[in-house]
Formats: sequence, structure tokens, C-alpha cells
Amino acid sequence: MDIILKYFPDLTETQKQQFAALYDLYLDWNSKINVISRKDITNLYEHHVLHSLGIAKVIRFNPGTRIMDFGTGGGFPGIPLAIMFPDTQFHLVDSIGKKVKVATEIAQAIGLKNVTTRHCRVEEEKQTFDFVVSRAVMPLADLLKICRKNIQKEQHNALPNGLICLKGGELEREILPVKHHVVTTDLKDFFEEEFFETKKVVYATVNC
Repeated sequence: MDIILKYFPDLTETQKQQFAALYDLYLDWNSKINVISRKDITNLYEHHVLHSLGIAKVIRFNPGTRIMDFGTGGGFPGIPLAIMFPDTQFHLVDSIGKKVKVATEIAQAIGLKNVTTRHCRVEEEKQTFDFVVSRAVMPLADLLKICRKNIQKEQHNALPNGLICLKGGELEREILPVKHHVVTTDLKDFFEEEFFETKKVVYATVNC
């Protein structure tokens, strides 16, 4: 938990309590449904929570913004972002029902009022949003192809609506075929831990 306060020192008491509650909740659920590698659960705050919050270093979502978390798994990046932005609406979607159950139960347990969940393939989700967020689900070009229909044209934020995803490693080859405006941001510029050395936030518009 200290690592979250290190980079986000201005959290409210409610946010601190919500973030602090995540470890025991994920530890408990992970013993029943494996949503995080058992070897990695001790790194929950650095590898999963703080990694998710890398998006908050790239954009501050305005109140009323609507976001879909595509392939949320056990709730990343959606749940940490929902804690960080309580006035933003998050819709967490995954094709694996037991993972959606974990995300749903944890969101309820910490009192998040700005989270909805759905067990479905993203192709079945017809709602539209300001942004789609995702964490290492599939190549960028495929993500854009699937999610384009879910991104609305009306703007509410400093950045134009689009896709924001967390990626790692060498991305030049992956970005090359994308015929959209793409901006990559190195998380090592914000977080000093070695884990973030190759981690990036990738932002792509869809209406250019």
C-alpha cells in the first residue's frame, strides 16, 4: 500500500481505505479462483494496482466520463482506476465468468458505486464509451478493430476519445500497422521500480 501513497499522496481517506482493502480481498478470492499468479500475489500493489494507475499519469478523467475495461480479468485496470476516479463510470467486461465474479465481488466489498460488470465477449457489448482501457489483452490493431464501435464521438476530456492500454516490451512492430494516431508513454518516467522499466501506456484515437 505504501507504494500507492508514494506516487499518489493526495488520496482521500475513503480512497486509502479502498486501496488498503484490496490485498486481503484478492488474497482470499485468489485462493478460490486464480485471477493473479499465485507467485505474484505478494506484488499486488506494484505489479497490478500501481501498474493500472499508470493510466492516471497520462490522463485525469473528467467527472461523468464513461469507460469500458476490456478483458478486465479480476478487475485490472478498472478497479484501481474506479477508486482513483470516483466520479467516472467504469464498465468491466470479460469473457470468463468466474473472473467477472471476482471483480464484481471486490467492487461491492469496497463500496464502489461507479462500477458495473458484464460477463460477455466484447463483440457482444453494444454500449458506447469515452474510452476503452485494457491491459495486455491482444495486439493493438486487433483491439482497435474490436473496440471501435464502443467509442463514442462526443468528447468530454482533454484527450480525444479512444483506446488506452497498458503494454510491455518492444512495441514498434505492433504499432506499425495501426492507421491511427498513437502515443506511447514510458511508465519508467513516473515510477522508479524496475518492474516499470519496459512498461508503457499506449493511447490511440479512433476517429482520425
